[in-house]
Amino acid sequence: MAPSSSLYSSGRLLPSRTAATPRLIGRWLRPSCSLAMNGCAAGAGDRGVVSLQETRVLPAASASLEAVGQLRAAVAALNADPPASSSGIIRIEVPIRQRGDAIEWLHAQRQSSLPRCFFSARAPLPDTPAIAAADTNNGNGCHKEQWEQPVSVAGVGSAVFFRGTDPFSLRDWRAIKRFLSRDCPLIRAYGAIRFDATSDTSVEWEDYGAFYFVVPQVEFNELEESSVLATTIAWDDSLSWTWRSAVEELQATLHKISPSSAKVNRSNLQTAIVNLNHVPTKASWDLAVTKALQMIKGRQTELVKVVLARCSRYITDSRIDPLELLACLKVEGQNAYQFCIQPPDAPAFVGNSPEQLFHRKYLNISSEALAGTRARGKTRADDFQIGQDLLLSTKEDTEFTIVRDSIKKKLEMICNEVVVNPSKALRKLPRVQHLSAQLAARLRNEDDEFDILNALHPSPAVCGLPTEEARQFIRDYEIFDRGMYAGPVGWFGGTESEFAVGIRSALLGKGHSTLVYAGAGIVEGTNPSFEWDELDLKASQFAKLLQYQEQHICYH
Repeated sequence: MAPSSSLYSSGRLLPSRTAATPRLIGRWLRPSCSLAMNGCAAGAGDRGVVSLQETRVLPAASASLEAVGQLRAAVAALNADPPASSSGIIRIEVPIRQRGDAIEWLHAQRQSSLPRCFFSARAPLPDTPAIAAADTNNGNGCHKEQWEQPVSVAGVGSAVFFRGTDPFSLRDWRAIKRFLSRDCPLIRAYGAIRFDATSDTSVEWEDYGAFYFVVPQVEFNELEESSVLATTIAWDDSLSWTWRSAVEELQATLHKISPSSAKVNRSNLQTAIVNLNHVPTKASWDLAVTKALQMIKGRQTELVKVVLARCSRYITDSRIDPLELLACLKVEGQNAYQFCIQPPDAPAFVGNSPEQLFHRKYLNISSEALAGTRARGKTRADDFQIGQDLLLSTKEDTEFTIVRDSIKKKLEMICNEVVVNPSKALRKLPRVQHLSAQLAARLRNEDDEFDILNALHPSPAVCGLPTEEARQFIRDYEIFDRGMYAGPVGWFGGTESEFAVGIRSALLGKGHSTLVYAGAGIVEGTNPSFEWDELDLKASQFAKLLQYQEQHICYH
């Protein structure tokens, strides 16, 4: 008998619950979360930066066990002589002489009541435009970095989190940035923003709000040849989160931290799929695509492209650990961003996105256009031919050009100079290949970062063009809540920020149910059945890891 789950009701994801409704997500029962400070409380964005921002580096440790002991002692000493400031943020870090694995460290921290986050940057692309390569220049002369960029970051607990139910605004961005500074570049807020914060929120996404970011209490930085274990404490009397409250919570979290790592299975999840349900169904998909094509070809609207998505619910014979799924995705994800965002006791949003939304370092911005999809070939000759077909496809070129030119135009509105190079090339990933273009630009002011985020999301690659017409079509015809799928996922920092587009992603609860998301661009010339096959192709990395066995699946 298949494990039960009730994420769907009448073909539509469950609507937002009222305040009196218990927090039940299928089998995902949520106990109350631990205390922490919401940095986006009313008026926080108008208060200016916190009074104290500081990073303290302790002597290097030989192993994680020693580093945990140093952090506990350092926090105790700090508490014995607390700072006089009414607000502040302090990071204490211990270098570890050996390289550790961030996922394995996070896997060992099994306190489900604590928020968790993970972000791994992709390997640098070979064709990055020249303007973005000179990103050590801060706009006022050369700036020599005194820190090493992490390969991967894993975090638990919340020194300060940022969550709101209204769309992410300039005031919310300022509320986050008041805790971040150039002097403490590794204090970062990790999180995600909804694809469409004005749409109704379904119950499985409610813990995320319209946006959710967290500065972890305890953080493991995986470097190229070493590691760093760090802890961060934040307080603000004006937000009713005093030094004493913050230090007590931090000490409680440090007491729970495991100094060891837990090995993770990186080959498969040792599960089997026993039930698969697509929303929309194939018949409903065909109707929606046909309607989109009628509007694109007609003269009633200016719509030229819309991206429609599918949510697939996989029921497996055993529970899937989000970090084991993440580890498996990371094996084939060198050219992609891996991420995991999980508020306290909430479902985990996990992904392996190949698409950069933007990266800012000082005044320099990089972004990219990614559109058009084909499978990889089984032989080198076959792969080459498929790639050439993609490059020469009129339909795919139309879809790609819409995306590239739209991003370029938006950057030109905010930045002084924009470079596109290459203007069209193949991006080859383990299972698929896309058309891509790299863009670089230079901000007039670092405070324009919010404008970049606001302008680039949602891009035509995940929404359509014109944006509002495409977004309205999605609201009218998609019968599930995208949540954070296709929204910005990444981090804000003092000197730089980086966001991926939250595609190739899934939402995992504590039961046997996993929601996998995929989308396809609809332009003139689209074939509904071909796009359905493209959805299967994009979701294949998850299906394979879930031990896809067609003869065992019950379709609905």
